[in-house]
Amino acid sequence: MRKKITLCIFLTIIILIIINFGNIKNYFLRKIYKIDYKEYVEKYSEEYEVDKYLVYSIIKAESNFKEDSISNKGAKGLMQLMPSTAEEIAKKIEIQVDENNILNPQININLGTKYISNLIIKYKNIGLALAAYNAGSGNVDNWVEKGILDSNGTNLEEIPYVETNNYVRKILRDYNIYKAIYY
Repeated sequence: MRKKITLCIFLTIIILIIINFGNIKNYFLRKIYKIDYKEYVEKYSEEYEVDKYLVYSIIKAESNFKEDSISNKGAKGLMQLMPSTAEEIAKKIEIQVDENNILNPQININLGTKYISNLIIKYKNIGLALAAYNAGSGNVDNWVEKGILDSNGTNLEEIPYVETNNYVRKILRDYNIYKAIYY
């Protein structure tokens, strides 16, 4: 009799684990795929018409949500903006940016989201926009002009820079994961 009760309890626990596996999986995925700085991401993604989950994917790839992150090339903040790019975007949206406040999450997310928005508008393709975010518009323009990449972004696997190729793949993968977790 005791064995039957133990077996029933064990099976009940297994069934509950199976039923709740999706919740457990989502719990752990949400720890990895964070939505920190939600107030700023949602504000600027709406203002600049960029999917917020794309912005989260960029932040995750660029700084893993570390606001004081500085790359060895000098890119700064959550969205890893080069100071020259930050200054250019800041002039367009009429805000002041300097060496210190570029690390401010609100300013960095504002500038980075505006920048990716501009790139999406220019290329009419998220993959090409991401490639330009990483490697620069000049490189992407050159690749398209030389026929290395199609202007519609259908052959992103042909991005010639390994780092940029991996970057685009990673962000597109994470973007899909964010949408699956949070939609």
